[in-house]
Amino acid sequence: MKIRIVEVGPRDGLQNEARNVATNDKIELIRRLIDCGHRTVEATSFVSPQWVPQLADAADVMSALTAPAGVALPVLVPNFKGYERARAAGAKEVAVFTAASEAFNRKNTNAGIDESLARFAPILEAARADDVRVRGYVSTVLGCPYQGQVPNSEVVRVARALYAMGAYEISLGDTIGVGTPEKARQMLMAVASEIPMGALAVHFHDTYGMAVANILRCLDAGVRVIDAAVGGLGGCPYAKGASGNVATEDVVYLLDGLGIEHGIDFDRLVATGQWISERLGRANASKVGKARSGGVLDSSLAVRHVHKPD
Repeated sequence: MKIRIVEVGPRDGLQNEARNVATNDKIELIRRLIDCGHRTVEATSFVSPQWVPQLADAADVMSALTAPAGVALPVLVPNFKGYERARAAGAKEVAVFTAASEAFNRKNTNAGIDESLARFAPILEAARADDVRVRGYVSTVLGCPYQGQVPNSEVVRVARALYAMGAYEISLGDTIGVGTPEKARQMLMAVASEIPMGALAVHFHDTYGMAVANILRCLDAGVRVIDAAVGGLGGCPYAKGASGNVATEDVVYLLDGLGIEHGIDFDRLVATGQWISERLGRANASKVGKARSGGVLDSSLAVRHVHKPD
């Protein structure tokens, strides 16, 4: 078994940082993540700088990067204008996003779910003509701060629509981190009844400390793609108290303990998480990162982490 980790720290992780993150730090973070062995690093987002000022330098970040062979640097685009900006900056893969909650989608994008899907149609059409891959995100799959519970049937409906439009992969996001393992499994299996499991990814936030447990349950159910953010970067401005994404270091530690291949150099990853946390002046949100940087893990007790090349 081999797992593909989609590193979302540079985009989903940094977009909610209160302090300005220097463009050079964003570029350096992406380069370090590639050096760790990542093959998919979500680089930035071409949303309006008015809404996400932290990523106003998206074009500068992209122009400074050259993806090595076999490495994808997808970028988020909210609409066709964003797609055009992304393509002008050299993007070869994009992502579109909507929610399974009508209330959340209106709060987040000022549009209903069906309106959002309609916005994506010209993006998918242009992407096919441009030979650009499109990934789809469905947020609030396990709960919404405004609506509460979100029926699995709605998650299925939205994911199915994105897949039918041409998204090669659908990432299922627990945006506010309220999910528990069995609910996560049930949601995943409901979507997998309509979309091939190989085209699904999971994206968990760790608000209630359940992200790693949720991932383990979904691995057992057959998912093979996991979104994560180095150092546990991230949050959600529309969900009060929602903490960051599950830390990539914690996911890799889990996978190593299970003997599952992932292609990431653990030590470099931990060092990268510590580096970006220090650059941001914030505590490292990765439990593994904290343990390693604090010397908690004695070498005789630690899991042996071996880089497993592709």
